[in-house]
Amino acid sequence: MEVEVKLRLLDAANHSLLKEILSPFHLKKLNQKNVFYDSANGVLASQRAVLRLRSFIDNNDEITLCVLSLKAKAVLINGVSRVEEDEEEIEPLIGKQCVEEASKLGSIESRVIKRCKDEFGIGGEVGFVCLGGFENVREVYDWRGLKLEVDESKFSFGVCYEVECESDDPERVKRELEGFLKENGIDYKYSEMSKFAIFRAGKLP
Repeated sequence: MEVEVKLRLLDAANHSLLKEILSPFHLKKLNQKNVFYDSANGVLASQRAVLRLRSFIDNNDEITLCVLSLKAKAVLINGVSRVEEDEEEIEPLIGKQCVEEASKLGSIESRVIKRCKDEFGIGGEVGFVCLGGFENVREVYDWRGLKLEVDESKFSFGVCYEVECESDDPERVKRELEGFLKENGIDYKYSEMSKFAIFRAGKLP
């Protein structure tokens, strides 16, 4: 179970201000491309599951890492997200091929794909289709012993800004993070939708 605090930053100005304040604690910048899959008849969506292939892109626009994730039964209440998650690294070349041709996904050696076949019946005549996706720029910070991830998610219909922090004590982290944002005059709201839900809705929250 992945448990995260998720707070939506209201606009680009608040996003820039937060990055400036956190700059002394910066660890790394990650350029991510997120692509999602389901069967043509939407069997994953019908059972509240999401299959994501995340590619990490370097400054030369080359894929350096690919992570396949199966998420299920996501709940997002009062800025705290809880979701069952199974993640697995796959070879960047294989990931690139699957982005280019969704049907290849069903033939790769993968624990996550095997679960999709065994638990959801995707495979054989019922293959994978690509739903599309979005790009995300993630800045990672080590702040007060917490790993903060500040995201700029670029959808075809707009840009969304969010700060996330994974924790097994989300209420404490949320209080601490909210106090910090308020002290620094950063406008935010509790996230009400996952990035995938925003992508599927086709509009910003």
